[in-house]
Amino acid sequence: MQHLINRVSDPMQLTGAEIVVHCLREEGVEYVFGYPGGAVLNIYDEIFKQDAFRHILVRHEQAAVHAADAYARCTLKPGVCLVTSGPGVTNAVTGIATAHMDSIPMVVITGQVPTHAIGQDAFQECDTVGITRPIVKHNFLVSDVKDLAETMKKAFYIATTGRPGVVLVDIPKDVTQAVCDFEYPKTIEMRSYKPVGAADPGDIDRAVELILSAKRPMVYAGGGVILSGAAEKLAELVRGTGYPCTNTLMGLGAYPATDKQFVGMLGMHGTYEANMAMQLCDVLIAVGARFDDRVIGNPKHFFDPNRKIIHIDIDPSSISKRVKVDVAIVGNVALVLDAINGKLKAAKAKPDAEALANWWAQIEQWRGRDCLKFDRSSPIIKPQAVVEKLYEVTNGDAYITSDVGQHQMWAAQFYKFDKPLRWINSGGLGTMGVGLPYAMGVQFAHPDASVACVTGEASIQMCIQELSTCRQYHLPLKIVSLNNRYMGMVRQWQEFFYGNRYSESYMDALPDFVKLAESFGHVGMLIEKPEDIDGAMREAFKLKDRLVFMDFRTDQTENVYPMVPGGKGLSEMILV
Repeated sequence: MQHLINRVSDPMQLTGAEIVVHCLREEGVEYVFGYPGGAVLNIYDEIFKQDAFRHILVRHEQAAVHAADAYARCTLKPGVCLVTSGPGVTNAVTGIATAHMDSIPMVVITGQVPTHAIGQDAFQECDTVGITRPIVKHNFLVSDVKDLAETMKKAFYIATTGRPGVVLVDIPKDVTQAVCDFEYPKTIEMRSYKPVGAADPGDIDRAVELILSAKRPMVYAGGGVILSGAAEKLAELVRGTGYPCTNTLMGLGAYPATDKQFVGMLGMHGTYEANMAMQLCDVLIAVGARFDDRVIGNPKHFFDPNRKIIHIDIDPSSISKRVKVDVAIVGNVALVLDAINGKLKAAKAKPDAEALANWWAQIEQWRGRDCLKFDRSSPIIKPQAVVEKLYEVTNGDAYITSDVGQHQMWAAQFYKFDKPLRWINSGGLGTMGVGLPYAMGVQFAHPDASVACVTGEASIQMCIQELSTCRQYHLPLKIVSLNNRYMGMVRQWQEFFYGNRYSESYMDALPDFVKLAESFGHVGMLIEKPEDIDGAMREAFKLKDRLVFMDFRTDQTENVYPMVPGGKGLSEMILV
């Protein structure tokens, strides 16, 4: 880095572009995912001169944001991406919104036209701050190079504290050329931003009292448990009380899926036992979850005046937003669970053993419905069988990314996640196309790990150009495409609710995915028979240094069950 300091006569005088690079180094950034363009060429020139972090050249700006997003999801470190002005920014918007909806810590650096040209409809100009304001935690337009270092420090601080989120820093080209003294702040204080501290002790006491009074308890854990690194503390609560636990789609892995106290994922495509227990419990302990529409359905149907709800969340705006709660605990999930576990251990009272045994007997009766069963004798490949085999071949220890659709739900239902940070998917925004760039970000973060992308033939085409990125960086990803020639979830809704009118959901003129993968220099496999699933999967994972695209031709008529129709309650499931 010596050349950066000696480029000008004063060793502390740096250009804005040099300052950006220095700030990233000071923050310990490992990877910057990006795509160059005119407004950021000064920054790219400085990136060329350094070796503190690695730049990953994607093939589309959307993929840069998705890859940085996935890096953050599987490490809990802030993801960083760099794109140019105008179309570079607008291409990144979907990725930014995706990360924002799932509270992912990220810093997005965008180029902007020179300050004197802002508002003049200059070439490749857009109002980045205005466009992204609704889909970020915060954003900045840096108009003076003297503010750049402090702004970068603020960006990382805001992105990683409180409820995590995306922070965007928009930097005009002339600011990257300007020179000023450089000093990176060690700490930052912001009068307008004070992250939540410890929870109120009185709220903890009320929660413990309710927990111990439960006859039909339920622990409902979401992505906040994972984002706060609180999985072990959640397990301590669940095992210490003996209570059943369910995870949201974003919370999978927060509590081990193979544990007997886990009743499966809940929600629109959750298990019968999870949804019934959620609906009929008398004390609900919601941890790092937000009662969204895909989890509880219609709040009117979920309401029960006799049920008591404890809600733990770092964001006060999420509490009683859709469902009124009885005990609101605002604080870091890990710290709150620590406090609750300590109080429970010290309490003289214990959970009602007889009532709990009766409750578990009821849950086991619901489990007996076997709501995830499917036809195992079918001569056509069932997608559930592919995911089961993926779990078996990887010993449940792979990082699994997914796109959005039926395949996402089957992956969530049939891959048993025992560890946090292993399930990477778009929950809030539901973005098709994320699977491949997500897998890239995970593989960069964990180069020696097995990383598989579960996708469909519709989703994979949305960012399929990233097969080129995978080739350039020799990423040995395994792509599991559940190819049913339909936009599967759209087709399922059209079957259930639109009189079997499959309007524009059939995927005609699909590419030969095997040849396409091979054209990028990867390995392609076509699997058409159930008896070939095992051999293909094992062969693919033996190829440790190659990307393998497995094109599984699956049953076109298969649907995801259970399903809670839109506007219905959790107990109104459509079963197999």
